[in-house]
Amino acid sequence: MADLKARPRPTGATAVLGRTGFPHVTSTTKGELDIVTAPSHPGFSPLDLLYASLSACLVLSARIAASQMGILDRISEITADVTGEKATEGLSRVGKFNIAFSIKGDIDEETRRKIVHAAEDEICTVSNTIRGNPDFSTTISG
Repeated sequence: MADLKARPRPTGATAVLGRTGFPHVTSTTKGELDIVTAPSHPGFSPLDLLYASLSACLVLSARIAASQMGILDRISEITADVTGEKATEGLSRVGKFNIAFSIKGDIDEETRRKIVHAAEDEICTVSNTIRGNPDFSTTISG
């Protein structure tokens, strides 16, 4: 089912942080976002962006799965609410992702499960990356 023929889109982001203030992030496609770090500040923290990336990828992937199944016209709304739990041991990281899917429309529970399975385990680049063990290539300059 995961035979996708998506047009390539430039991807990537650059974060800039001065001696004071908050990180400012610019995407390769010129999107901009300011990051917050204080719990009382509205906006996205780095962890929020991780959860946002996963939730957005999952709903887009679920829509793709429904389309591939020929039932997209029976779907009215797809929601993926993503939160996480920090690991209690080892490196600072998210140890568990909690994903709550809601798929509204004229479909049965088995079809909902098939859509979610395809989205999570076959189509979503973000969930596949998080589950994998990607290599990092880092360069350092002054």
